[in-house]
Amino acid sequence: MSSMKVVILGSGSGSNAEAILSAVSSGQLEEVETVAVYSDVADAGILQKAEGFQVKAVYLDPGPFRTKLDGEAEEKWIESIGEDGPDLIVLAGFMRVLKPPFLQAFSSKIINLHPSLLPSFPGLEAIRQSHDRGVKVTGCTIHWVNEEVDGGEIIAQAPVRVMPGDTLEMLSQKIHAAEHMVLPSVIRDLSLRVIPFPEA
Repeated sequence: MSSMKVVILGSGSGSNAEAILSAVSSGQLEEVETVAVYSDVADAGILQKAEGFQVKAVYLDPGPFRTKLDGEAEEKWIESIGEDGPDLIVLAGFMRVLKPPFLQAFSSKIINLHPSLLPSFPGLEAIRQSHDRGVKVTGCTIHWVNEEVDGGEIIAQAPVRVMPGDTLEMLSQKIHAAEHMVLPSVIRDLSLRVIPFPEA
């Protein structure tokens, strides 16, 4: 079986990308090759993390819109990522909505990590939403990406218990720890076809 080529997209510090890159580097993900990391933020930590693992790190101009890729910028992203020939695209803290042209270009190849147990608390500030709501269990979800924001088919979830004394920061740390475990596991299972890819 040839290695599954993975491209990671992110906008922030890159802790989840680092978890993937570490798992590949240590041999936990034997059938995975991380071919590139892309960010819409020029000085994002995720790019530095990629460089630290000697993985191609690319900043691409996201264009004029704050929350989505569209128009010429979207075309450039599709073209650049397409040249990498990814089998899987992982959204790891990527803070832009992907529109139909991007989704169609990489049909049935995109997964997203969301910091709540979907369908609860979709959208932005999910950890704050769950903390403010006072739920006793939250967590993270990995799902296939479709045109509905945070609405694609759920692949895996990891629950996190919320204790009475947990601050927002403490809860965030607990959820991130869960993310760092479940995301590489899902990628491993996809590479081994334990988890099937949807029909394109």
